[in-house]
Amino acid sequence: MKKSGLTFQYLKNDFPAGLVVFLVALPLCLGIALASGAPLFAGIITGIVGGIVVGALNKSELSVSGPAAGLTVIVLTAITTLGSYQAFLFSVVIAGVLQMVFGFAKAGIIGNFFPSSVIRGMLAAIGLIMILGQLPVFLGVDTTGLKDEGLNFFGALTGGETDVLLNNMNMAALAIGVISLLIMIGWEKASFTKRGVLRLVPAPLVAVMFAILGHLLVSRMLPALAMGGSYLVNIPGLGGGELRSAFLLPDFSQWNNPQIYTTAITIAVIASLETLLSVDAVDKMDPMKRESPRNQVLKTQGIGNLICGLIGGLPMTAVIVRSSTNVAAGGKTRMASVIHGAFLVLAVLALSSLLNLIPLSALSAVLLIVGYKLTKPALYKMQFKLGRAQFVPFIVTVGAILVTDLLVGIMTGIAVSVYFVLKNNYKLSHSLKQEDDQEQKVVNIHLSEHVSFLNKPVLLNTLERVPPQSRVIIDGSRSRYIDHDALEIIHDFKRKASERSILLELNKVPHFELSNNAH
Repeated sequence: MKKSGLTFQYLKNDFPAGLVVFLVALPLCLGIALASGAPLFAGIITGIVGGIVVGALNKSELSVSGPAAGLTVIVLTAITTLGSYQAFLFSVVIAGVLQMVFGFAKAGIIGNFFPSSVIRGMLAAIGLIMILGQLPVFLGVDTTGLKDEGLNFFGALTGGETDVLLNNMNMAALAIGVISLLIMIGWEKASFTKRGVLRLVPAPLVAVMFAILGHLLVSRMLPALAMGGSYLVNIPGLGGGELRSAFLLPDFSQWNNPQIYTTAITIAVIASLETLLSVDAVDKMDPMKRESPRNQVLKTQGIGNLICGLIGGLPMTAVIVRSSTNVAAGGKTRMASVIHGAFLVLAVLALSSLLNLIPLSALSAVLLIVGYKLTKPALYKMQFKLGRAQFVPFIVTVGAILVTDLLVGIMTGIAVSVYFVLKNNYKLSHSLKQEDDQEQKVVNIHLSEHVSFLNKPVLLNTLERVPPQSRVIIDGSRSRYIDHDALEIIHDFKRKASERSILLELNKVPHFELSNNAH
């Protein structure tokens, strides 16, 4: 199937799929905004733009875009560093422009240059940070009250300030958070939820609906434990210009702040990487075996992020959770993404009062599940089984991100990965086989496909250890490229071979003449 635009041909499939994706996306949009330290409505804005605008323009038929867990650490750090959410929005605008440049520059292959161990390490670190960041909200702690007393959650916890913690903790919020978490775990494990219509009902939605009911019951039956506004979602309603004021504009006066551009580059690279990985994964799930044009995907993501930055939204990526839900629900085209965005608009227009009844502890429970899936113990076990060359870059990336920041952590992980590549390349310049032929030792050296200057030390060491009066065969028949430096070593060995009574045979090794100017 090849369509240049949106099609209604599969509306009977795309409409229910869009509805299911909306039910998954709604709590995640709010939860990711909460984890990012951004206005909760910003997550809804990004979900709408990702669904309607990017969905309409995108040529990736099954991917769904929106706010992503993989960007929460960047957003949270950047808002603090830049001093305001509006300044951060300026970075999002620039990031969108950069992504469009990536697309026009045909940089859709960028994902191939990042080691998978580093990417997994990045996501695992994000999962850990998300879990740690959501613990206070999940436990019903009002962190604003702690700040008024000059404390933070972990400082109070480790410093023995339990009285202060309890004074700033709402037991109803704690109970709702714990029960919401248990509901999601049970829903995903229970067999009856895998059959019929129930298999399309997302666990986070069930938890959030319970949380609303729990909040209403507590408010009615135990008013002393009722949760105030600081424990609940707060998005604008339709009246009194609230909705209009929720659309924030970027602070362009920050144009001379270099951190704006550093943040923009980080967002552009990480968002592009996460998008390309998600699109690759979803293409493999596509029953119709379609392939998404990577460069065009980057352009539309750039347009989406540009718009989000201009109207107050979080940065977006193509998101694997929503995209895989779309596939599982039977979505056929990007119309499903547009429909999910339209449902988000309807939710804001018609259900804002209901959304404002959602306890934040329930959203934090959703985020704890998301964070756990990013950093579950099975991932560490799998990486360990893959060997040191995979595990060390992975764990170094995790640790470096936790103690520095996302960009430094990724660069550190890549540096460690490069070290292992160089180390393995250093060892694999050739294979060696020794045998005795009557009274003469025969040394067969088979050069590998690529022999570069990186292989000089090990090749030199092998040739120096050849016993005198041996017969040496250097076979380059499998080599596609032999570096000048390697040829120079072989030439030197050839020149000295007669002095050691070594008979040298060269098979398909290029002729080499040392320059007169060489030393």
